[in-house]
Amino acid sequence: MANLTIDGKDYDIDGLEESSKKVLASLQYTQTEIKRAQAQLEMLKIAEAAYANALKREVEKSED
Repeated sequence: MANLTIDGKDYDIDGLEESSKKVLASLQYTQTEIKRAQAQLEMLKIAEAAYANALKREVEKSED
């Protein structure tokens, strides 16, 4: 028996109406996608910093 807690109140997921289960599934999917997007953003920030450093090295190298 799995429980769902909303505002401090526990609910038995198995006892939810089908419409509530669908909303729960949509919420879980959305939360998963947010986590995935956050991870992707972090990866892109790392890549951005690496490219900025590479560009700086290239520009400094061409000044020599």
